[in-house]
Amino acid sequence: WKIENETFNTLKNQGYNFGHNYGLGEKYLAVVFAMLMMLAFLVDQIQQLCCTLFRSVWKKLKSKKSLWESIRSYFKCFLVKSMEAIYMALLYGIHTQPLEQLIDTHDTS
Repeated sequence: WKIENETFNTLKNQGYNFGHNYGLGEKYLAVVFAMLMMLAFLVDQIQQLCCTLFRSVWKKLKSKKSLWESIRSYFKCFLVKSMEAIYMALLYGIHTQPLEQLIDTHDTS
């Protein structure tokens, strides 16, 4: 039971957003969400073992919760070509223009 409890606590408390609320909803929906969460956890474990870039970003951000929130932010705000690009941006930062320069202020009428 120890490994099951440790895994559940990791999924619940370290930014995976896994909780008892996945038991509600359509038939088999909870099982699908749980399987996807476990798949994400497996990929995370492989990244921790094999990817020095992932480990560097995790070390810089100090917690997995912070890491996942930062990755989500990049997915929401930017079109990215790879996870490597996200990891590089999190590790080294990105240079952007001020928002005013990105918005077309010309009158189109």
